[in-house]
Amino acid sequence: MKRLFAGLLASAISFTALADIKVGDMAPDFSLPGSDGKTYTLSDYRDVRAVVVAWFPKAFTSGCTIECKSLAANGDKIREFDVEYFMASVDDISDNVAFADDTDADFPILSDVDKQVAEAYDVLYPVMNVAKRHTIYIDKSGRISKIDTDVNPSTSAEDMVSNLAALGVANR
Repeated sequence: MKRLFAGLLASAISFTALADIKVGDMAPDFSLPGSDGKTYTLSDYRDVRAVVVAWFPKAFTSGCTIECKSLAANGDKIREFDVEYFMASVDDISDNVAFADDTDADFPILSDVDKQVAEAYDVLYPVMNVAKRHTIYIDKSGRISKIDTDVNPSTSAEDMVSNLAALGVANR
């Protein structure tokens, strides 16, 4: 029994280590459907432009609606940088399409229904089965340059602009 427990503990520790991403790591690749009907693959942007993925817990909830509206209202400021930006959740694509329409999102909202990408980025709340509100900044080379775990929904766009400038992301 002790040996079984030790084996299970070792497996849990190694799984956690795999999901523990940090600044400087290569960002795990993904290919996810967007609310605009297209599929987005992270590796398509490598050596082309930086990428920001703003993970959120649940479409149509208060904080997520505020965050999405902030990004939609200030998209012109974000697009001054050479960056592709997305919001992402583990919601069904039909929910994210409706959410994008409802919030006038002028950027794609990605759906990770099988939760594998959220797990790879260590943003999945295992008990609640939703994504954490974290914003992941990925530089042009495909490396994680910042993990923002303290996202304020009402200032998310302004904070994204500040972070892009601080990270030295080029203007378009």
